[in-house]
Amino acid sequence: MRSTGSAVKAVVRYRRPDPQCWEAVVKAACNPLGGTWDAAKAVAQAGPAVSGHADRLARALATRLGNVDELASALAGMGDLRALPVLRRLMRDGRFPTYRIHVRVLAALPAAELLPTMRAVLRQDPPKYHASISILELLAQWGPASAPAVHEVVPYLEGPYAHDALRVLGRIGPAAAVAAGRLADFATGRAPRAARHHPRLAAWAHWRATGDPALALDACGAAVRSGTASHGLPFLADLGPLAAARADTVRGLMESPGPWTRVAAAHAYTRITGESEPAMAVLLAEVDPDWTGNPALPTREAVRRLGAIGAPAAAAAPLLRRILAAEERLSHPYEQIRILADEAYVRTLTEALARIGAGADGPAAAPEPGPAPEPSPGPRRGVLARWPGPRGARTR
Repeated sequence: MRSTGSAVKAVVRYRRPDPQCWEAVVKAACNPLGGTWDAAKAVAQAGPAVSGHADRLARALATRLGNVDELASALAGMGDLRALPVLRRLMRDGRFPTYRIHVRVLAALPAAELLPTMRAVLRQDPPKYHASISILELLAQWGPASAPAVHEVVPYLEGPYAHDALRVLGRIGPAAAVAAGRLADFATGRAPRAARHHPRLAAWAHWRATGDPALALDACGAAVRSGTASHGLPFLADLGPLAAARADTVRGLMESPGPWTRVAAAHAYTRITGESEPAMAVLLAEVDPDWTGNPALPTREAVRRLGAIGAPAAAAAPLLRRILAAEERLSHPYEQIRILADEAYVRTLTEALARIGAGADGPAAAPEPGPAPEPSPGPRRGVLARWPGPRGARTR
């Protein structure tokens, strides 16, 4: 093995690097004096991939020297409670992760362990912008488990955080019914802070909190009819058969010139009518085996929606397996999030294949949402032979 730099390149570039690559990267990240920035950033994204090194990471974190933020993220990503003391301190100090994809890693931890500190941070006056945005993202990821924080979230409807607060309240569901009046004001535009992009989200949140679909059907149906379909289709999909009156309009949008709208319409039509055949061709057309991870394209979303169809999407399984078997990670995301983005895609592919396979014998249970990446298919020998690579080689 030539260098830590080569090991970092291997774990960032390949889905199944030799375990010795991760060992070298963890060793460098845990060194408070000689650790490298690249190694620390890679370990922060690793999650279950470095679960065999959890004790070493915890010992290094306990020293409070070196790459504290990254080591805490690494432990959090595998659900290790030893990350909690440092994460609580980082939250109080306003040093919470600021990228949403990084925040989602922390949702592998039990909500109850972090909620008291998070609620205290949300009560700070004035709010800390980055900390507040990050905490609201994490609360949304936890969904109903975030219910104790409803009273801290509601005041955030009054400022620049309204969109995030609406999303959190919708994800929490019935426990957010105490905010039903405020949600209705945003859904109808009566709220002073309501912006043009709030009504659909607020109406959906109102339905999730109260069980009354009227506002959501009106707001999201109007969006679909008006040409801003992509803003209403995901919510109509969530409403399912309740949105049956919009089925013909939704089916027409499966021929939209916009790929995101086509995918959203295909999913919504299937959820509303229970008919998957019209959606299959639309969704399969967006599953590009050469997708680089460019977020402008709905490839991962199309894979997720094929998985939701279950057994009737069996024709997609060979393509999904071929994509999952690829050695190299997605190349588009920059390196600070490349592992996280690729592992999220791997998880989507794995869940879709599981649901398609499970559906062959009966209805597949919806997978529990979880931001912490699952391990890639088992480490495989062979990549190490190319790991050192030419000196100065760049990671794609």
